[in-house]
Amino acid sequence: MANSSPRNRSIFPGLALLFVGLLLLLHNYRGLDIRYLLGHWWPLIFIFWGGIKLYERTLGSRSGQPGSSPISGGEVFLVVGLISLLGMVAAVDVIRNKFPLEDLPVRGDKFDFDLNVDPQPVLADARIAIRNLRGDIAVRSADESEVRVAGKKNIKAWSERDAERIASATSVEVVKNGDGYEVHPVNAASRDSRVGLDLEISVPKKASITIQDERGDVSVSDMAKPVVVNTKRGDVEVRDTAGDVTVTTGKGDIKVSDTKGNVKIAGHGGEINVSSASGGLTIDGEFYGPIRADKIAKGVRFVSQRTDLTLTQLSGHMETGSGNFEIADAPGNLTLRTNSYDVSIENAGGKVKVDNRNGNVEVRFSVPPKEDIEITNSSSPITLTLPESSSFEIVADCHSGDIDSEFSADSLKKTSTESGDVHLEGKYGSGRGPKITLKTSYGSISIHKTS
Repeated sequence: MANSSPRNRSIFPGLALLFVGLLLLLHNYRGLDIRYLLGHWWPLIFIFWGGIKLYERTLGSRSGQPGSSPISGGEVFLVVGLISLLGMVAAVDVIRNKFPLEDLPVRGDKFDFDLNVDPQPVLADARIAIRNLRGDIAVRSADESEVRVAGKKNIKAWSERDAERIASATSVEVVKNGDGYEVHPVNAASRDSRVGLDLEISVPKKASITIQDERGDVSVSDMAKPVVVNTKRGDVEVRDTAGDVTVTTGKGDIKVSDTKGNVKIAGHGGEINVSSASGGLTIDGEFYGPIRADKIAKGVRFVSQRTDLTLTQLSGHMETGSGNFEIADAPGNLTLRTNSYDVSIENAGGKVKVDNRNGNVEVRFSVPPKEDIEITNSSSPITLTLPESSSFEIVADCHSGDIDSEFSADSLKKTSTESGDVHLEGKYGSGRGPKITLKTSYGSISIHKTS
């Protein structure tokens, strides 16, 4: 007699569909990162699947059906399909992040239209915020206590008639916002790449300026108060300012010159060039360079995944890029921790502390140093050059390398071990000098006299 009991069906397909559907819903409305979830937590699918099968097998045994709930070909196909679906969603996210829709070229011809906005009277020391979605912004100071906006509407369309229609609906307005003023576009959507606004704006010299530009170059000149610039993509240039300068960028080059305030740069980008700052320079982020700084009165602070630099003064220049890190004429203290750079330091005036890996370290003094020097390196050599008239106390250690010194004295003792370690210790000169500590491994230590 045939078994008339109904065949038990697995609940796994239904639960799997509910679970993946919930993930996709959270992805669409809450920004859930499917790529991260799939990359790190994909084994949970098999744990979830196996747990359900064990549960169903246990229920089957209790009901007298020990062979129930086998893994079917349909379930295997479902799991593969769901993983593929999540993979495709993750791939689409990657493509969208790398090639945003607004970056795609718009077909059609380009038409330019003049942009004229009625002047807006403001206080001489007003706070002014400037926003733009796509296009360049140029801000300069003026003697009048008003905001003037001119420039171009850049429209891409299939015909001049369509361009005129879009341009007529697009404008810029200056409005009072609390105790300040705001300049922003009207009827220009952030993802509408057909419309670009190149803005030329004059403001009172003593106004405080904040600029937000989604895509476009920004230039500011001759301002007496602080300047703040935030861009997602575009080059930034600020010059001849009396207040602090703060720049946050996602992609682009930055140039700041002749400022009497502090300069702060953060984010991600390309080249940085800062010169003649009466305050200090702070760089916090990942910039693929080159990075140059010249004549920064109150020093440099540079922090990235690769580098941690503190200079209390910089009367000369600093440059990093193409595997080289150069610092010249830094009268104050110098602390540098980095890796895979060939480091060159010349004429540091204060304490020097360098920690490097996988790159040469060369430190040179044209006058006898007065402060302590500490250099640590690994897998690369250290070269220290001092005037013959220097006085110092030295401790140098080299593992699997040699120590070569042009300075000799009875008080300088060099020893070596069978394992390849070399040690140099003692004093040189008639006066009391700084302490020099050198340490490296799988590289040599060379101590030269300044020629």
